Amino acid sequence: MWIARGKYILDRLIRGLPIVLAIVVVNFFLIRLAPGDAAQVLAGEAGAASEQYMEQIRRQFGLDQPLYIQFFSYMKNIAVFDLGYSFRHNRAVSGLIFERLGATALLMTAAMVISVSLGILLGAIAAIRDRTLISHLITIFAVVSYATPLFWIGLMFIIVFSIHLGWFPTSGIITVGADYTGWRAALDVLHHLVLPALALSCFYVALYTRLMRASMLETLGQDFIKTARAKGLGDRKIVVRHALRNAILPVLTMAGVQVSAMLGGSVIIESVFGWPGLGLLAFESLFARDLNLLLGIFFLSSILVVVTNAVVDVIYTIVDPRIELKRKQAHG
Repeated sequence: MWIARGKYILDRLIRGLPIVLAIVVVNFFLIRLAPGDAAQVLAGEAGAASEQYMEQIRRQFGLDQPLYIQFFSYMKNIAVFDLGYSFRHNRAVSGLIFERLGATALLMTAAMVISVSLGILLGAIAAIRDRTLISHLITIFAVVSYATPLFWIGLMFIIVFSIHLGWFPTSGIITVGADYTGWRAALDVLHHLVLPALALSCFYVALYTRLMRASMLETLGQDFIKTARAKGLGDRKIVVRHALRNAILPVLTMAGVQVSAMLGGSVIIESVFGWPGLGLLAFESLFARDLNLLLGIFFLSSILVVVTNAVVDVIYTIVDPRIELKRKQAHG
């Protein structure tokens, strides 16, 4: 079974390659439409620079070449996973990205677990207790969270929980100068993770709560639920064994689709909390016109989205075995 699922993931990844390629091409040309380049940024930081100095910088980074030559050179490098060189950091782009990847992966994983878990729980409760006070409170919470900007939530978390209450640090991923090791270092990272993860998950908790509530209400009205009740099954068994497993499928679908949006949200949250991940790195590289670094981050993000959607498809088959059966029937 697991071998078959592994083959299925591999098949989905192969099918996702044209998507990644299309994203790479579009990103390359869209970024080139932005005004300014690395030479102008460096000249501006120096206060003044001669035209000869700027032309030297452009030659050094290949910016003096025609656009089509830059494009083919970039695609040739991408084919061997060479993401180029960052003029801002004087380092290879791949090294910078993998250095920051762990922090973003930790933040997004925590936010995803929180948002999906709470969304399913709150949505199920709101559907089961429909038209009661708790259902109305959950609905109000979902609407308010959905409409509130992420940066405002992050700032309010810092003001309330960091400045006034002093429960959590305001920024960073570790306590500078503490030199913790082992479990103390892990707990220190988790302590710094709480506020960014909660802030990033707020919007998605609201989204999944509303989706889960609607899906659960629809499922509870299906004929097979009425049949289960007619057979004398208890409400708990009906909800857990029948309704819940069917109702969470749209939530899982949305979670897979929202990975790219969560990456975009991480740019805001990492900037607010000074979280040293890919989002903050992308924000800095944008203003520095560090195009190679920015393109490398986009390339890795597109791969992450394709991989996540393949994994979500496999989770479908675990949650609802009927999907696996239909897939096998489709392939003969």
